[in-house]
Amino acid sequence: MSDNFKNLSFEEALSELEKIVHALESGKMSLEEAITAYERGALLRQYCENKLNEAESRIQVITQQPDGSIGMSSL
Repeated sequence: MSDNFKNLSFEEALSELEKIVHALESGKMSLEEAITAYERGALLRQYCENKLNEAESRIQVITQQPDGSIGMSSL
């Protein structure tokens, strides 16, 4: 993944991806602009997917204990 994403939050990346999708759907970009935007969008999609997978992994570690308390599972 590109270094230019490392300081981007999931929400910022998703927002940028949504803007790219709307711009592409508008049909008002030149072919070269559309290709560049599509490439950036593909990278942003991958970045967001990776962030979601990381979050899912972290959540799976948290489990409810038999006594009702929240604790870390012993994976």
